[in-house]
Amino acid sequence: MTTHATTDATNDATTDAATDASSRAAAGQAPEAAAGARTHSNLGLGRLYLRRFLRNRLAVAGVGIFVLLVLFSAFGDRFTSYAYTDADFTALTQPPSGLHWFGTNQGGNDIYACAVHGLQRSLVIAVSVSVLTIVVAAIVGSGAAYFGGRVERAALAVIHFLLVVPSFLILALVSHRLAGDWRVLIIVLTAFGWMSTARVIWSVSTSLRERDYVKAAEFMGVGPLRIILRHIIPNLGSLLIVNLTLGVVATVLSETALSFLGFGVQTPDVSLGTMLADGAGTITSAPWLFAFPAGLVVLLTVSMTFIGDGLRDALDPTSVTGSAGGRR
Repeated sequence: MTTHATTDATNDATTDAATDASSRAAAGQAPEAAAGARTHSNLGLGRLYLRRFLRNRLAVAGVGIFVLLVLFSAFGDRFTSYAYTDADFTALTQPPSGLHWFGTNQGGNDIYACAVHGLQRSLVIAVSVSVLTIVVAAIVGSGAAYFGGRVERAALAVIHFLLVVPSFLILALVSHRLAGDWRVLIIVLTAFGWMSTARVIWSVSTSLRERDYVKAAEFMGVGPLRIILRHIIPNLGSLLIVNLTLGVVATVLSETALSFLGFGVQTPDVSLGTMLADGAGTITSAPWLFAFPAGLVVLLTVSMTFIGDGLRDALDPTSVTGSAGGRR
């Protein structure tokens, strides 16, 4: 009896293997291809996105540059004995030297120390505004799409109204009125920077609200807020990540422009924009005053642009780097 059972099991296994092989052949898929497909499907999404991202050499270079800039802003002050507020009255508008690596300005302030603090301040403003902007845009955009009806029309009316308001002039007036406090600048830049992203999120969320998992959650009695936070916003992850990265670039440029025109960060505080404003009038006589902060701004914006492009390609399977043989 045991012999018969063993024989039957062997025959069943042989039959199943033959069936699987014939099914793969009928589907036009070789056994090696099927094994490769299983291996590919077993890869976590995180590893898959990382592999796509690492194929983009410019994106990897952007990460390297950004990490160096963050380290410079965090630990750069340990390599100088001067603070950004210190004044060396024996070295006014001096070119770079062994004592002052990046030179000094008209007030005797060490440009290296100012660059470290200015980059730190600009990074804090840019990252804070970008994160807050994404949070507000995600909640408003996905909420408007989910609720629909009057809520949707009211939200879109507010978004469209704010989009046509001359926000730059309001930003300049408000920040100047409040003495250029960088905390107020974060609030003001956030208040007038979320509308475009919210409209994009709304347009994508209108299709997500019709998905089966959203309908199932509604049928089970899940509240609207939880549906938005647990089922709609997480499915916008790739869009939010890319916009978060590129939002840092837009905020750096906005903060730099405002500070350059005298409406952003005010003295005695320092940002890259204030340093550019101070050095703009001495490009020919003291070029180091403008060159070093301008170089930091360029490196920061270029690195974040490369990172944003790399993330967009990694999260988009139809992109060049998203394909198996994609290279840049």
